[in-house]
Amino acid sequence: MLRPEPEATEKLILQPDELATCVVHLSACKHFGLDTEFVGEDSYHPRLCLVQLATEDTLYLIDPLTVGPLDAFWNLGVDPANQVIVHAGREEARLCHRWSGRTPGKLFDLQIAAGLVGLLYPLGHGPLVNKVLGVQLAKGETLTEWRHRPLTRSQICYALDDVRYLLPVWHQLSERLEKLQRTNWALEEFARLMAQATTDLPESAAESERWRKLKSLGTLDRRRLAIVRELYHWREQTAAQTNRPARVIVRDDLLIEIARRGPSKAKDLHVVRGLAKRFGDDIVKVVERAKALPLDECPTAYERELDPPQVGLIVNVLGAALADFAGRNHLAANLVAGAADLRGLVTARLQKTAPPTESLLFQGWRAAHVLPELEAILEGRRSLRVADLASETPFAYGDA
Repeated sequence: MLRPEPEATEKLILQPDELATCVVHLSACKHFGLDTEFVGEDSYHPRLCLVQLATEDTLYLIDPLTVGPLDAFWNLGVDPANQVIVHAGREEARLCHRWSGRTPGKLFDLQIAAGLVGLLYPLGHGPLVNKVLGVQLAKGETLTEWRHRPLTRSQICYALDDVRYLLPVWHQLSERLEKLQRTNWALEEFARLMAQATTDLPESAAESERWRKLKSLGTLDRRRLAIVRELYHWREQTAAQTNRPARVIVRDDLLIEIARRGPSKAKDLHVVRGLAKRFGDDIVKVVERAKALPLDECPTAYERELDPPQVGLIVNVLGAALADFAGRNHLAANLVAGAADLRGLVTARLQKTAPPTESLLFQGWRAAHVLPELEAILEGRRSLRVADLASETPFAYGDA
């Protein structure tokens, strides 16, 4: 069913005085919807091209290319007195952190909230609006060039639609969370989202191990792993300083190739196809630094452990039980836990080791409300059987 659009005044903010008026209005509202349009394909830091905002009666489209500094707006966003409503808002949180040094003080993410009340996760903005409000949104400007000016009418309409329904959806999902007594669950997830929004910044401690996500590390010894690690950090720093994508500095596969070769002079790198020669001297310095490290300061290789065959079977059973539990309790199963979380639970029990505390299953609301259900099955205290083939939640449970 297609509903009429909520009536709202639409304002395009192009000048500093217009931004000041907008900020005054937002500060009086105490809650507003936020979305952004940015371009990040050809730079290390994404370039902010538009800021879209929604209050109960006004939609704003702020042009950061013309209004001047947005400090006053970001200060509103990080003020815990102001509720900021977003959809899949990791990038908004990252932009806020980049420009203000802080993440939003009070954030509500509609995508996460949807998963906590039984809708699919992750659910895109258009499908979520359609699911909650029955409104079908246009998709015409998904890949548009937001840096070009002037904006077309189609671009403006698309951008405003990205925030037009944030507050109505927020009201609906907030009521559902309250009814299910999961508001605190949502707050826990929002806090985790904001923490994740800053973990991949260069200055973050979590950055130190991100190099391990590179492919083909398993063929390298400790010394060459040290070279990869040092090259990775050099590349990220160089990319950040020059505001260029990391892949433009040195591709991932070339980091591995350089480590294999262990060059001692820039000329040794000339045979590496696809590597910019201007970085040759810097790369050699990084390689030499890694070669000079004591072996005990070089990273160790992660050995791949093969799970016993029963682990996969048990994980599959727990996965089915989790999906059934989530369906009965209005939760998106893949928001609760993934296969890696279930495998960590099973292997900890099998090996009689401490549980993997980094797993979400052992934290917060999941540990209190979901983990006991899975443990009861894993430890044989509860049995399950197929009771209704026609049901979306087909299992029945009994005490073993």
